[in-house]
Amino acid sequence: MHCRSLVFSLSLLAAASAGASGIAVQVQDAAGKVLPDTVIYVELEGGASPAGKPATAQIEQKGLKFMPLVTVVQTGATINFPNNDKVRHHIYSFSPAHKFDQKLYSGQAASPQVFDKAGTVVLGCNIHDKMIAYVKVVDTPYFAKTDGSGAARIELPAAGKYVVKAWHYNTVGGATPEQTLTVKAGDLATAVFKLPMKPIAADDAAL
Repeated sequence: MHCRSLVFSLSLLAAASAGASGIAVQVQDAAGKVLPDTVIYVELEGGASPAGKPATAQIEQKGLKFMPLVTVVQTGATINFPNNDKVRHHIYSFSPAHKFDQKLYSGQAASPQVFDKAGTVVLGCNIHDKMIAYVKVVDTPYFAKTDGSGAARIELPAAGKYVVKAWHYNTVGGATPEQTLTVKAGDLATAVFKLPMKPIAADDAAL
């Protein structure tokens, strides 16, 4: 995305949120290519995480894939894993943030999982090795994923100084860069991230 297009994209986000305090983010790789499915999350600088019940999420299995590929939830959220394929799946995670092993099942039989620790969780299937998905668990209710144009918008409850972080499952070294922004009442602050990406393997390109 060229500079002029980037400015136009951010201006559209700003226009859509006129009157609301928030942050508009654009994410690219080092070559300027937009990055969908980047997790953006915002924390109040130096402040405690807001209380509140996290929303429930769902990751289905369909067409021998996890859908969506990337999910972001607040710490303590429950995720359901319906199997909408005609074959059974055996899902698991070895990630320290949430280890579990759901034996072979079909339909709605999988036990919901509570993700009660912040971090990155990688999901796999013991039966279908190419199936993979990512869950980013964050200690804040202010989060979003970038869309097909690499853009995301997060509305905030009040003005203040916030730390904005960007995470993508394919960054070099798991980099999670951050920026500190001052958000004024009724304004939309903007941030641009350029993330260092690993080369995409041939098998991954087909996902």
